[in-house]
Amino acid sequence: MTNKAQQVLAQHVLEKKVPHLFIVMGVSGTGKSSLAKTLADEHSLIFVDADDFHSEQAKKYMAENKPLTDEMRAPWLAAILKHLNSLYQQGQSVALAYSGLKSAHRNLFRDLPFYCHFFYLTANKEVIAKRMAQRENHFFSPALLASQFAAMQAPLLSESDVSPINSERPFLLVANEINKLSQLVTRKVMTKK
Repeated sequence: MTNKAQQVLAQHVLEKKVPHLFIVMGVSGTGKSSLAKTLADEHSLIFVDADDFHSEQAKKYMAENKPLTDEMRAPWLAAILKHLNSLYQQGQSVALAYSGLKSAHRNLFRDLPFYCHFFYLTANKEVIAKRMAQRENHFFSPALLASQFAAMQAPLLSESDVSPINSERPFLLVANEINKLSQLVTRKVMTKK
């Protein structure tokens, strides 16, 4: 089978056969939303941004330099999971931008009926702080970056569905790597069927 034919077949699986959930995760400022949107556009997936499910109260809280507690995250996670379940029922594959800070929270997404894979964006704190300083009209305060790094639980060895991605590189290089890895993941799933 030619490379082009494999790509077409992988695309068909992505779109029609096996509902996938590709989660682009990392601390704030790593480029999750832009990269997940690019992945969604590339493969005709539904783009979902977890930030859209925060309550106004939670956004205000974070804008005041206060990190959310797990208790405050619970209704946010429940709303995201409910929306994803609805998309699965429609047979839709999804690219989700989501922080994924806690291993236990990542497991909630694994419990969904999708085939799930994570892309874990990593970058130096100084690089991210510089990017965040350039963002406009975002509710997340750059002062919370240290709390995000403190809360981020790096994937365990048992989390074999996580691909680490260095997001310090130019955007197109990172987007291309995620695109290629998503195609490999899709092929792997396809060959298991």
